[in-house]
Amino acid sequence: MKEKYDKWIREFMESWKALDYKRTLATLSKDVLYYENPIDDACKSFEDVINLWNVVADNQKDIDYKYDIIIYNEDVCIVNWQMVRIMTSNNKKQEIDGIFQISLDQNGKCIYFKQWRFTR
Repeated sequence: MKEKYDKWIREFMESWKALDYKRTLATLSKDVLYYENPIDDACKSFEDVINLWNVVADNQKDIDYKYDIIIYNEDVCIVNWQMVRIMTSNNKKQEIDGIFQISLDQNGKCIYFKQWRFTR
């Protein structure tokens, strides 16, 4: 079970690092319940998720990350992740420490995605 989650997280984070939003989107089910922010409503459609991700290559670069699976079972996985990236708008380094809550379907696609993050 842990291997399934680890495989998904690595692909999600590596595709983000590669600034390949189409590859990132391929890790998600088309009917994913996707929360970009834990206090906002979930995205209303997959098109909303696409709109979140299709700007990544334009607004960030030089991404480095690490993660640790905190806890998991058949239904859910909690991941602590850290990232350092350069924001292209001002060429400043940004550090993020966050949590993903994910659930995967039988094909390894994410059907539930919620994140909490602190950005410095």
